[in-house]
Amino acid sequence: MTGWISDFMNHPATYLKSGWLQISVSNLIVIILMLTIFALAVFVPFPKDKEDHK
Repeated sequence: MTGWISDFMNHPATYLKSGWLQISVSNLIVIILMLTIFALAVFVPFPKDKEDHK
């Protein structure tokens, strides 16, 4: 591999540790993005029709 992807992948991961919990920063970013997308899917209303169907 060449380019910025190989340079990025050759660095060791950075970990956050708090007591028994240890998580890499990249995994934490993915989890936060997934939770954000889920929250948007739940709370953003569906588009409604302009006309009333009776």
